[in-house]
Amino acid sequence: MTILEYKRHFKSELSNLYSEAESAELYSIFLLKTVGFDKFQQRRFMHQQLLSSHLEDLDEVLKTLKSGKPFQQILGETEFYGMKFFIDENVLIPRPETEELLELAIHHLKEPKKILDIGTGSGIIPIVLKKHFPFAEISAIDFSEKALEIAKKNSIFHQAEINFIQQDYLNQDLEGIYEVIVSNPPYIGITEQDEISDSVKEFEPKMALFSPTSDPLIFYKKIAKDSKNHLAENGLVFLEINQKLGRETLELFKEVLSEVRLVKDISGNDRFVWGIR
Repeated sequence: MTILEYKRHFKSELSNLYSEAESAELYSIFLLKTVGFDKFQQRRFMHQQLLSSHLEDLDEVLKTLKSGKPFQQILGETEFYGMKFFIDENVLIPRPETEELLELAIHHLKEPKKILDIGTGSGIIPIVLKKHFPFAEISAIDFSEKALEIAKKNSIFHQAEINFIQQDYLNQDLEGIYEVIVSNPPYIGITEQDEISDSVKEFEPKMALFSPTSDPLIFYKKIAKDSKNHLAENGLVFLEINQKLGRETLELFKEVLSEVRLVKDISGNDRFVWGIR
């Protein structure tokens, strides 16, 4: 089967899950990984026969995609903030909203010395911040040891020195004083689980998605409490939040910050809370 013929087969097999354009892009991505041809070469050699080993690899990709598994997990990597990051089933696939969170933070920060990221997952937030503020001392907490393995792998790949800490944040005391606290914690409520697609619920870590209790604000309450004792004077907090609980989250931080704002994402949803102590 030629490259072009398999492309038609690939798109046909995925027609119930992806649009034609999405399927074509996925085929291009996996053909590059399997055969080593970029898009130009894929067009130039579209009538070239695929090797049997390549066909076997592409058939396995198709089978896995049809199961609903995200393509980023199949690749084992994704792009975020213009950088490559390794991922697996133990960490969330980075979302565009978190890029917006980082843009917000980077815009307002002025050479911070100590930064804490709570619920780091794959380490995307501290690594991007370290690239922008190389002299900052950055710590990152996560409960999952497996997530921290991926985070450390990413930090080594990007040559970004991060102090990763395995900690049950909700049930352990925070140590130290920080100039910046940033977090994208689990904020989906138990009652919202039916609204989340199966491809997310079945393949991404529930620990990183859903609040561990019936209270979807439990992490934000702990962060607000810690901001009283562990955020330096004039320190800043940057949070990604549940779009349905923007006002409620804002109120939590009005009690501990001198100035706090609710910010919408590019789609017009209440998505971020940030403020100054």
